[in-house]
Amino acid sequence: MNTTFLIVGAGQAGAQAIDTLRREGFDGRLILVGEERELPYQRPPLSKKYLHGELAAERLPFRHRAFYDEHRVELRLGARATRLDREERTVELADGTRLAYDRALLCLGARARPLQCAGAQLPGVHTLRTIEDADALRTGLRADAHAVIIGGGYIGLEAAAACRHFGLQTTVLEMADRVMARVVSPAVSAFFAEAHRAHGVRILCNTRVESIDGGDRVAAVVCGDGTRIAADLVIVGVGALPVTDLAANAGLAVDDGIVIDEYCRTADPAIFAAGDCANHPSPHYGRRVRLESVDNAFEQAKTAALNMLGRGVVHDRIPWFWSDQYEHKLLIVGLHGDGDERMLRGDPGHGGFSALYLRNGELTAVEAVDDTKDYMAARKLIAARARLDPAKAADKGRDLKDSVI
Repeated sequence: MNTTFLIVGAGQAGAQAIDTLRREGFDGRLILVGEERELPYQRPPLSKKYLHGELAAERLPFRHRAFYDEHRVELRLGARATRLDREERTVELADGTRLAYDRALLCLGARARPLQCAGAQLPGVHTLRTIEDADALRTGLRADAHAVIIGGGYIGLEAAAACRHFGLQTTVLEMADRVMARVVSPAVSAFFAEAHRAHGVRILCNTRVESIDGGDRVAAVVCGDGTRIAADLVIVGVGALPVTDLAANAGLAVDDGIVIDEYCRTADPAIFAAGDCANHPSPHYGRRVRLESVDNAFEQAKTAALNMLGRGVVHDRIPWFWSDQYEHKLLIVGLHGDGDERMLRGDPGHGGFSALYLRNGELTAVEAVDDTKDYMAARKLIAARARLDPAKAADKGRDLKDSVI
């Protein structure tokens, strides 16, 4: 009897699962379902090189159609999965098609968090999650336009850099007291805020959006204190929400993502999950996490695919993230916690520098700005649970690895 593996979600995780399954010898029926009509493609360039016009659309897909044909992958693109029947082991699509599976992998990703205010649906208000989003946004990137970006996180700041690249007057509105407050240290926040201001971006922190005004399209953003900022286009970058409806409606546990174990399995042994939609235990950090990261989607999907084949592999990777803004590259490895001590390595005003996080002397995370060497060293040190001498670690003239106790 031919075994059927069904992958629901055609992003980074879904594409990687397909690749791993075939590489590891799975010879059964393999189906990939995706809501978008495009072949699985890279998303990070959408707010970077693709938005800048430096990367053509045909270079975004991970694989071209010939790969899927050669590896006998049934593509169901432009198809939305609407119902998961665990008892019958079927997934129903919006057009009524029912696909049976022996094992299923949910790679549903995340969707842009919507802005909850009057005027959020006006033409000219954009999110940036898909090729369609990026293409719609690019039509408004003209030098005489005013852009208002709501949210000073990765997406918001990368979008701000793109707007300045095209010469738009650009304002960033952030509710917190600093940009990227949830993900980086104050020193790294200050560095990137200053970089944006040096490129002509106006940044307003501690600012709440009350509404968006306009008639046929957006005209202005109104802040909580009554300030009205003219806008020809608005980019909303206020985070993302895991896509969990399919799992939740099927009775699977959901808690900031689809709950899985260290083998990427849900409570149903025939159903796995991976990527932005999955909430998984991190053995290294001793807590559950949900990560919105290309690396996590790639590695978790590999692990899930291996476990669909019965390999019994634990997912325990040290996560890493990156952001390109103007000429600067931010590389983050590891996860810091509330109890971690923070220290600065190097001078933000003079070349590359890093923010280090330590708990009882153990290195838990590093934020490296224009410093690939510290980043590469940190990946190995964090994985090894290395303890550092703080005085030596703070010495930028010394290799980070030489500060190990």
